[in-house]
Amino acid sequence: MPKKPDLSKPWVREAKHWELLDSGRVKCNLCSRRCVIQPESYGVCGVRYNHDGKLYTLVYGLLTAANVDPIEKKPLSHFHPGSLVMSISTAGCNFMCKFCLNWTISQARQDKVIGDYFTPEEVVNLALRYGADGMSYTYNEPTVFYEFMLDTAKLAMKHDLFNTIVTNGYMTPEAIQELAPYLNAATVDVKGNADPSFYRKFMGVNDPSPIFDALLELKKHGVFIEVTDLVVPRYGENEDALRKLASWIVDNLGPDTPFHVLRFHPDFLMRDVPSTPLRTLEKHAEIAKECGLNYVYVGNVPGHPLEHTYCPKCGTLLVRRYGFDVIEWNLSEDNRCPKCGHKINIVGKYKRRPSHLLWW
Repeated sequence: MPKKPDLSKPWVREAKHWELLDSGRVKCNLCSRRCVIQPESYGVCGVRYNHDGKLYTLVYGLLTAANVDPIEKKPLSHFHPGSLVMSISTAGCNFMCKFCLNWTISQARQDKVIGDYFTPEEVVNLALRYGADGMSYTYNEPTVFYEFMLDTAKLAMKHDLFNTIVTNGYMTPEAIQELAPYLNAATVDVKGNADPSFYRKFMGVNDPSPIFDALLELKKHGVFIEVTDLVVPRYGENEDALRKLASWIVDNLGPDTPFHVLRFHPDFLMRDVPSTPLRTLEKHAEIAKECGLNYVYVGNVPGHPLEHTYCPKCGTLLVRRYGFDVIEWNLSEDNRCPKCGHKINIVGKYKRRPSHLLWW
């Protein structure tokens, strides 16, 4: 049996978005699992605990990482390109992906929670000191450190820093409603073409449909959205599911939504599965374009031609990238194609990073 947490620690705070049920049970309404948690027990994420009929977060400011990253690493290719973000994470996750690259923190749960304590003020001051343009709540699922993310995002906005999340998309609509006024952009990470059978077998998630509800909620509140799709060889290559996903994005988020087809690399419990073949990624990109998406990228393959942005109207090369770096920028001041004048769906102006900060 896991040990009971020490509730006197500064990183233990009362949680948001929960309700008291009978017999001391509580229901967490932060993610779409909506866990019903027995007294003196943890939620599925392993970092929310029911003590005496009250739900607590165990990771308020208990950070496992605080790094300055290029925004393209998130990946956000169409939101303030060239900018830097202070990326933070905690332990815990509401998914149990067998292929997680960050499993050492995402699967650290219950009495094995790790990290170093920071306040929102300390994090924002670090971001300002190191020249970041914004914040990114990332590496593990930010839903599980929602309270700290919300407080930090509010403070960051007061200091003219933008806020972005990298999320699995399982946050409830009511949680998004509270966060949205302080959230500028979201990368929603879909896996295996959102195939329900893949989610059940490899991620411990019975139903991926709440992800689509979250996407609609983010759009409703004006949050800029990019979508990624991790293509796992052998198991997550269902082309019919991809067509369904891409068509849904076109119909509900719009054809100009950036869509990233990501290469899988073996890790955690799936080290026997090879990296995604390039031809598979390219076929998935072709299908996404056929479904009507205008900006389709191949990710985790530095130097691939589909890292670049092309004008969807005339095909002109607009932005050339290598990995996380922009190496050629051909857009006008107002982000239009210089050849045909087509308006490109990019938020903000390109910010050239100093040469010593290139991530080649």
